[in-house]
Amino acid sequence: MAEPIPMREIDTWPEQKLRGHRIQGSRYTSREFAEAEWEGMWTKVWLLLGREAEIPEPGDWQREDVGRESILMVRQADGGVKAFYNVCQHRGNPLVDEAKGHVRRFVCKYHSWAFMPDGELNFAPDKEDFPEGNPCGKIRLEELACETFAGFIWVNMDPENCVTLKEFLGPIWDDWTRMGIEDWVRTSAKTMNLPANWKVILDNFNESYHVPTVHMGASTEFDRRKVQGNINTNFKETRFDLSDEGHNRMVMEGGYGVGSTDKEGNIIEPLASLLHYWELDPADFKGNPEATRKAVQDAKRQLGPGRGYTHYAYVPDQQLTDAFHYTLFPNFAVSLWSDGFHFLRARPHYEDPQQCVFDNWWYSSPASLQSADAMSAGARRMAGGLGGGNVEEAEQEIFDYGEGWIGPGIDQDVEVFVKQQRGFRSRGFKGVYLAAQEHRIRRYHELIDDYIEGNRPAAHSKQ
Repeated sequence: MAEPIPMREIDTWPEQKLRGHRIQGSRYTSREFAEAEWEGMWTKVWLLLGREAEIPEPGDWQREDVGRESILMVRQADGGVKAFYNVCQHRGNPLVDEAKGHVRRFVCKYHSWAFMPDGELNFAPDKEDFPEGNPCGKIRLEELACETFAGFIWVNMDPENCVTLKEFLGPIWDDWTRMGIEDWVRTSAKTMNLPANWKVILDNFNESYHVPTVHMGASTEFDRRKVQGNINTNFKETRFDLSDEGHNRMVMEGGYGVGSTDKEGNIIEPLASLLHYWELDPADFKGNPEATRKAVQDAKRQLGPGRGYTHYAYVPDQQLTDAFHYTLFPNFAVSLWSDGFHFLRARPHYEDPQQCVFDNWWYSSPASLQSADAMSAGARRMAGGLGGGNVEEAEQEIFDYGEGWIGPGIDQDVEVFVKQQRGFRSRGFKGVYLAAQEHRIRRYHELIDDYIEGNRPAAHSKQ
């Protein structure tokens, strides 16, 4: 991959025209709509599925499911990755049931047909008994389009008509290339089977309007700009961007001054520890906590590369403190901090539109893991919610709603998701009434309809 280009200012995304979609409740409950969505949209877009680090050696494989499909991602002898449907071409039996493993050949447990890691059928018992001739050399596993980017494996079920992944991602490609995410480590991985439609989750992460109420206890009597937290939730000071490709970006200032001082104006934890780590004296900011944002940016810019944070040289100043929140069409949201990658993904249930699979994972930069002993847990969270000093990939925990805890903050969102799904079933809900800061929700639903109607956005269509 080419050397990333340094960027000190946030790039500008174009204005988008919206059509005023009302987003009725049936979009979250109807089996008929879910079927149209599957055939028209899910099977036509690039989907982030696996992680390259999980299949480092030839013959290593990883399986992930999306809707009714089970997908195999397999490391090849030349170092590349191929993706196949997890189904034997003889009688339709799944080849594997586990999440990952290593093979010399994929051997079907039904009749022992054996497929090589590149998809070629290598062995079939009684090969002389087939009227159409020996199936070996004729039959292969059904392959999907597959590319890798940012350390993740992406697939597309429409290989003949899809654009390249780079074209599909548009400005996301350059934004993420600068961060070196391919080397980051998964420090937490919780997956919940959730009784809500997948779009409930993406709607939530396409707006910050709910943050003060759901996460910070704000009410009608609170000044929403002064609620406790480490980000500025005021929409007037938040940047909202919508790309031609249908992906969205929101930039929220790192409001380090909010809730980080005592009554006398002294800087308290966890901000105090973060300042000490970057060789700043908390006493210098007494009564002026808002000044810490620029000071931390300058300190990271000066000291970061020498402490192993080499990616700092390639990102805008704002990303050294602020929350860059992306939603990638159709089902992936991520808060990308200077050293933390908050992975939020929703996958549709294989048959029930009122259920989905929800992933809440964290990735941390290598330098931040090495600094774990020098920075308090609270300061690491303030810098992007980073995990502890474990450099091993965290194993995935999978559980049903009500049987496990999905993580701080996100557990509050989950409770809203489940109740909101019930609300969408009510005949009393006639459609949304959205604020301008919720435009990204409307754009998402309009793009889903475009796909269903066969009108891919120009940036997703081959010329």
